[in-house]
Formats: sequence, structure tokens, C-alpha cells
Amino acid sequence: MSVTASREDPLLRAMPAVFVLIWATGFIVARYGMPHAPPMKFLALRYVLSVACFLLWALAARAAWPQGAAQFGHLAVTGILMHALYLGGVWGAVKLGMGAGLSSLLVGLQPVLTAFWVAAWGGRVAPKQWAGLALGLAGLLLVVWQKLGLGEVHPLNLSFALVALCGITAGTLYQKRFVAPCDVRTANLVQLASAFVVTLPLALLETEGMRWFHGDGSLNGQLAGAMAWSVLGLTLGGSSLLYLLIQRGAATTVTSLMYLVPPTTAVMAWLLFGEPITPAIVAGVALTAVGVSLVVRQPRS
Repeated sequence: MSVTASREDPLLRAMPAVFVLIWATGFIVARYGMPHAPPMKFLALRYVLSVACFLLWALAARAAWPQGAAQFGHLAVTGILMHALYLGGVWGAVKLGMGAGLSSLLVGLQPVLTAFWVAAWGGRVAPKQWAGLALGLAGLLLVVWQKLGLGEVHPLNLSFALVALCGITAGTLYQKRFVAPCDVRTANLVQLASAFVVTLPLALLETEGMRWFHGDGSLNGQLAGAMAWSVLGLTLGGSSLLYLLIQRGAATTVTSLMYLVPPTTAVMAWLLFGEPITPAIVAGVALTAVGVSLVVRQPRS
């Protein structure tokens, strides 16, 4: 897709904000859909529908496919890490009783884990970026602190949440290191197909079914809406934006955007479900915004 520089720059500047807004709806979707479906069956169907959409899109646009078996392999690895492990871990932890606040807090530690990994392997994380990461973590804690006690925590659901954290962190770093730039449509198709292959056996082990219809025979709008947005908004929109952001930015810069997801989710929950926004949440949003600005700000030449 070729665009002029004057058109491309505004689009690139808007991508992080749009990504945060879309990604933050993940917990909102879980609240709508989780009571009506087991997590792995929901995700397996989501992957199938998403693959079908990306395939139609890629064929219609005659999008280029990844070059070489190695690139297919690298994309498969990132799909397993960033879709199967991340989404499976988050949805599994919430289904097993962990509160959304605690699960978002644990996954929100990704920027810190990424920064430590980059530093451990000789990468450069500037002091200002470390300060921004610390401020972002402090703001994140303020936002979700009051929600930490809402869900019962036990070793199993805690393990699911840690799998999600490691999956999204390792997937981001792996993609930045090994995946060559290629068309986002065919890249996502390979990633999601790989996630489906890993998720399907787990879905077949679940005994609970998906409740698409109410007792009176009417369509379950909550489950249908959750699935539709998961495919069209979160996967086609959010995953595509995440892929493009990783290709264009440094790992610590991209992952720092995850700090903005829990505060944004809190605002959405207030608008949709009436969940209160306390002074601690407002302070956390402010701290997070300052921290992210320090991390993503480009140094002067």
C-alpha cells in the first residue's frame, strides 16, 4: 500500500492511540462473552473466523505472501506466543476466577519485563525511558489497586496470567528480531492459523458448550456481539495495528503502550457498566500518560 508522506505521517501518529482504544476493549468483550462460552472454544472459533476474513481480504487485494519457509516458521511462532498463549492465558485466568483488574495488572507488567530483557541482552534503554517505565507502572498500580481483591487467586489462574504475560512479551521481542517486514494481512493469517492449531486440542477438552441461543430460541446477542467485535475489531484491527507498530518501532516503545490499556479499560467500564472512577484512577491515568510520553518520545538529533 503506497501513500504519500504527507498522508502517511498523520496515519502513523494516530496508530498508537487507535491501537490502545481497540486493545482496551478486550476485557469489555470478555465481560460480555465469558459467561456464555468456555474460553478455548470461543478463541478457537475466533481464530477460524479471523483466518477466513484475512484470507478473503488478502485474495481480494492480491496481497504478497511471506517469502521463504523460515518466515512462515517465524510468523507461526509469533502467532502461538501472541495469540494462543496471550489470549488463552488471559481468558483462562478470568474464567478461573481471577479479577479483570489483577489480570490486567499482571499483563501490564510487559513493558518492564521487555525493558529488562532488552537491557540484559545489551540493548540500550535510556534513563529517561526507565523513569517513564517506573511512572507507568506506578500509574498502572493506582488504576487497578482497588480491584486486586475482587477475584480469588490460586496457583492455576495465576499460572494462566503469567503464561499470558510471557507470551505477549516473548512474541513482541521475537517478532521484532526475526520477522521480516511483510504484508500485514498474510502475516496475520499465518499467525492466527498457527494459534488455532495450538488452541483446538484444548477447546476439544472443554465440556461446556457455547450458548448461542436463549431458552426462548432467540439469539444470544451478548455472545454474538462479543464474537463479532473479537474478530472484526480486536483481531483484524488491533492485531494488525500491533503488527505494524512492532515493525516500525523499538520494542520498549511499542510495549509501553500497554500501560495505557488498563486505564482506558477503566474508563470504558465506567461508561458501559457504571463502574466508578475514583481519584486514584484519575491519578493513575495521569501518571501513566506521563510515563508513556517519556518512553515513546524520540531523542533530539
